Amino acid sequence: MVDVADKLGYFQAITGLEDADLCTEILQAHGWDLELAISSFTSSSSSSSDPLHNHPSSSRDHNRELFTEFEDDPAFNDEDGRPPGIAWKIITLPVSIVSGSLGLASTAIGFGFRVAGGALTYSLGMLGFGSGRSGGSGSGSESVSLSAGEEAMEFISLFDRDYGRNPCFVSEGFMDALQRSRTQFKLLFVYLHSPDHPDTPPFCDRTLCNEGVVAFLNENFVAWGASVRSSEGFKMSNSFKASRFPFCAVVMPAANHRIALLHQVEGPTTPEEMIAMMQRVVEDSSTVLVTARVEAEERRNNLRLREEQDAAYRAALEADQAREQERLEEQERIEREAAEAEMKRKEEDEARERAEREGAEREAARVRMRQEKALALGDEPEKGPDVTQVLVRFPNGERKGRRFESNTKIQTLYDYVDSLGVLETEDYSLITNFPRTLYGRDKESMSLKDAGLHPQASLFIEIN
Repeated sequence: MVDVADKLGYFQAITGLEDADLCTEILQAHGWDLELAISSFTSSSSSSSDPLHNHPSSSRDHNRELFTEFEDDPAFNDEDGRPPGIAWKIITLPVSIVSGSLGLASTAIGFGFRVAGGALTYSLGMLGFGSGRSGGSGSGSESVSLSAGEEAMEFISLFDRDYGRNPCFVSEGFMDALQRSRTQFKLLFVYLHSPDHPDTPPFCDRTLCNEGVVAFLNENFVAWGASVRSSEGFKMSNSFKASRFPFCAVVMPAANHRIALLHQVEGPTTPEEMIAMMQRVVEDSSTVLVTARVEAEERRNNLRLREEQDAAYRAALEADQAREQERLEEQERIEREAAEAEMKRKEEDEARERAEREGAEREAARVRMRQEKALALGDEPEKGPDVTQVLVRFPNGERKGRRFESNTKIQTLYDYVDSLGVLETEDYSLITNFPRTLYGRDKESMSLKDAGLHPQASLFIEIN
């Protein structure tokens, strides 16, 4: 079942109308009956018949769109706007040829028709409209469906079998061959083969397979051939409106799925006539092809230059980004190290302040302790039988002396030494040398008299 898009596309290809909305309205008005819509449209335009040939101004505008890649070339257009002399006809390719790679081709060839007085014939059966074919082999049965490339390979194989040698026909569909000619900056030589025509065998033997013709074709053209019995060959014969066989044509690509027909040969032709024709076409089109090749090379050079410039720019940008990244990383490292140093300094300051504060607190505590112990000593007693004279020698050589009651505890001697503030530690012992006696903290509860220090004693400080 053919969908709306296929009908719309085929109607546009046949009528040449580019306005999709207008084509949709025409098809809707005819109930999407493609045959009826085309018949109505061609009948309404029969008075104009073939605008390309009957109206010079239309022909001029039509041909001005030729060769999309070369249309702005001053060598290709005359100052008065006339089309190039080498292109004498513009042909719109059927949708099935353009879209052949999408699987739209079918071997069931439908009804055909001619636009106003025997113009372009189109096959609609490939879209499923009608059955049978009004031309071809005469068989009403359907053949096995082949792709355009498979048809081309089958044609080459059969041609080789029948004639032994041939021009280097490309084993691909017409659109691929046309694209190949575009990329190679060559013209496309088209040969439509009619196996049943009586002039075909002598033409192939004596002209098409002539050594000089083959050499000239292979050097200057991309050659494509097809049998009119094949789907694509039949459609192209209708597009060319081929009326006699053998049929040869020289074409080149144009805009909007069209081709420019530069020359065609219908009927028997001698090798000399064929070479002369091809030589003339090559000479006439050489300016266009050379200009196109130069412009393509300039485009490739410009593209390569832009790519090199883009690559250099990207490399410079990446280098700048790398340097900026390194600068940022270095800056982050410096800032991180500065922050760590600042944090360490603050910690050291805090530790120092804490130590100073703790030291001050300890010093204040010692001062309070000395003051408290000094107050606890009371007043120094006067000399008497029950008073003991005590002399204390410090490690720094300093001497301090005081009188105590004989019943005073050794603990009081320690309190006395602490109250003087000469020592920085409280871990010390009181000793006598002769005889050496240690009056440690374990003897703090003994009285001076009981400890044998009365009536006088000389004590030394020994740091533990």
